[in-house]
Amino acid sequence: MGNSVRGFFPVVAVAVALSVVLGAAGAPSSTLSAIQLELGDLLFADERYGEAIPAYRRAKEGAEPGQLVRASSGLLRALLLVAEFHGAYEEAVFLDSLDIADDPELRTLAADGFWSYGLFAEADAKYDEVLTRAPSNARARHGMARSLAARSRHEEALTEIQAALAVDSADPVLHHTHAEILRGLRRYEAAAEALEQYIDVSPKIRESRQTEWARSEARFLRSFGERVPFEMPRAGEVHTLPFRLVRDKIVVRGRINGGEPVELVVDSGAEQMVLSQEVAENAGVRAITQTVSAGVGEVGLRGLDFGRVDSLEIGSFEVRNIPAIIKNPPLALAGLPSPRVPDSISPIAFGLSAIIDYRNSHLILAEDLPDEPADVELPMRVQRLAVVRGVVNGDHPKSFVVDTGGEVISISLGTAAALRVIPTRHIPLRVFGTSGWDKDAFLLPGVNLAFREIEYDNFSVVVLNLHRPSALIGFHIGGIIGHDFLQHYRVTMDLNRSTLRLNRY
Repeated sequence: MGNSVRGFFPVVAVAVALSVVLGAAGAPSSTLSAIQLELGDLLFADERYGEAIPAYRRAKEGAEPGQLVRASSGLLRALLLVAEFHGAYEEAVFLDSLDIADDPELRTLAADGFWSYGLFAEADAKYDEVLTRAPSNARARHGMARSLAARSRHEEALTEIQAALAVDSADPVLHHTHAEILRGLRRYEAAAEALEQYIDVSPKIRESRQTEWARSEARFLRSFGERVPFEMPRAGEVHTLPFRLVRDKIVVRGRINGGEPVELVVDSGAEQMVLSQEVAENAGVRAITQTVSAGVGEVGLRGLDFGRVDSLEIGSFEVRNIPAIIKNPPLALAGLPSPRVPDSISPIAFGLSAIIDYRNSHLILAEDLPDEPADVELPMRVQRLAVVRGVVNGDHPKSFVVDTGGEVISISLGTAAALRVIPTRHIPLRVFGTSGWDKDAFLLPGVNLAFREIEYDNFSVVVLNLHRPSALIGFHIGGIIGHDFLQHYRVTMDLNRSTLRLNRY
């Protein structure tokens, strides 16, 4: 009864505001802006973020300076919450151009907009500027914590997020990031507690899918009990494992829970180990809770089961107590050892650095790899997935996922739209992935790509709808680099040094 009464007043207020707007024809533009601002704020407070966006945009029209800052910041917050990251970035650039130099909260908000677009270095610089002037700013410390975690500096990240929470313990975003950092440190019980705190402080106007997933994840983390996640009996050793290529997929052979050998795709584009229902059942891996996965296209968001693998052996490599997604979508990938979606592992999910030696068909795994020279070295972030910076058509910096399970080089629909070039032609495609399919994908010729010294001029890329995985992961995925890119190099994904090292064959 309490929640329903509490939610009544914003709805009434919105209705009143709408009637005022309808009766305000002929009023001065600043008055109209003020009315739209109030409407936007009321809709935002009622968690109707999608409806608040046009109100804030209308409020910017004819707004006075103070109104303009308020409308822009409200619009940016709403865009971030609905995962419209391209629009959020454009609004962050606009907000940053206004007179906000003395407002650390607004400067941090602008930095969040840059982060959401995958421009991590630019966001870091802004967070650092804010903290130089306002060291206790909680959201700026949150930004730095997130950045440190993405560079595998989890203990430093933990210090930053705890400092942020000491300033503002009522911000649910801080608790959620706290949980992610603790999970990265393999402190599952503490991560579950952080998720429960996130749920406790989240708005209760209506339950969200985010809080439902958080409850499910907390249950899953607690299910480990005294087990050590990703326990490696031979920790510190370097493991050289043979693989074979099957239709541009890196395939290794391993045993799950001591059972019969199974084929596993090495897929850095997956956040977790992935098992089909068939393999999970044969290995005795049972569903514990539910989670969510996202793939390409509009049908790419899927509710899935989360289970725990007791042991995995691949040659000399052994790991125990592994979180695993269990799914069996109706997506067949012809040419793989079986007609179903392949089972897969991600070395990054295990917290391991990896070398993929395509020439010698070797996968090398280790907690720490030597710092070998490289022909090309790209800074790498791990924000749930490994990403590197690329530049499209000379002046569009984007974050590209390093996807060893992917086949081609692709860009997102958002990236293609930002180019503002009408293609002379495009070739329709139908693209399938393990978590979705995109019936509206197409091949776009004439695109220029650069990854530092590596350049692709007048290149044909696959354009994909990556909105759902971007929304799930928390930033705009500008594109994906797969086998077509990686196969020409000895590829080193070095987590400790946060680099992708490429040596030409």
